[in-house]
Amino acid sequence: MRQHPFETIVAEHGPAVLRVCRAVLGPTTAAEDAWSETFLSAMQAYPTLRADSNIEAWLVTIAHRKAIDQLRAEKRRAVPTEHLPETPAKDGVPGEGEPELWKALHALPLKQRQTIAYHYLAGLPYAEVAHVLGGSPQAARRAAADGIAKLRKSYLEGEDR
Repeated sequence: MRQHPFETIVAEHGPAVLRVCRAVLGPTTAAEDAWSETFLSAMQAYPTLRADSNIEAWLVTIAHRKAIDQLRAEKRRAVPTEHLPETPAKDGVPGEGEPELWKALHALPLKQRQTIAYHYLAGLPYAEVAHVLGGSPQAARRAAADGIAKLRKSYLEGEDR
């Protein structure tokens, strides 16, 4: 059995393929993109398709996969937000613009400096900080509170000079 021209395949099965794409993606431009990608992919493979193949099932399978690809691509796209995050430091070096604050932080005892870094800068809960440093969550909370109090005092006094 001889294969039909590809244009005939598109005309005959195009609406079904579009319905599949819209079922997965909704009536969006992404569905239309998946439809186009389906037929681009099918056009490349069509010459090697067996003559007894179920063309509609073949196209629906391709359409489904292209629609899923569109969904995955949407999840990777950036989402616009109202508020931008903090501007990163130059060359990825944190604290380059606040030498006095970093000096005050470095002057703290090691345990206080670590608890502040792990809890406030890395976002770990006190239980995790305690696990990393050894000790109890209450001790980690106390060390962080004492460190913050010392930082406020030394840093704010340094600004008044």
